[in-house]
Amino acid sequence: QVQLVETGGGSVQSGGSLRLSCAASKSIYCMAWFRQAPGKEREAIAYITSGGTASYADSMEGRFTISRDNAKNTLDLQMNSLKPEDTAMYYCAAHDRTWCRRVSYDYTSWGQGTQVTVSS
Repeated sequence: QVQLVETGGGSVQSGGSLRLSCAASKSIYCMAWFRQAPGKEREAIAYITSGGTASYADSMEGRFTISRDNAKNTLDLQMNSLKPEDTAMYYCAAHDRTWCRRVSYDYTSWGQGTQVTVSS
C-alpha cells in the first residue's frame, strides 16, 4: 500500500478556483480523485496513469484538470469555475494494478480527505 496525504482544500466563493495536491509515499501506477458530499455517494472525478493517460467523469471535464509529477510522486487537481454543488470532501486514491478505472472499489489506498466548500 501507499500512504496518501491531501492538501489544498478550503473555502472559496462561487466562480473561484482551488488546487488540491496529494503526496504519495511511493510511485504508483494509477492515481485518482474522488469526492463525497454529505448524504451522497462517493463519486469519481478523474484518474491518471503514470504514463499520463487521464480520464474524467463527464460532469467534471472542462472545469477540473488532473495532473501528476512522477518524479515527486504527487497528484494535483486544478478546479476552476467552482460551484456550490462542488462542496464535498475530496479524496486522493491510488492502486498499482496495470489498469485504471473511475471505480472506487478498485482503489486500495486512500488519503484522509480535504474539505472543499464553495459559497454562493
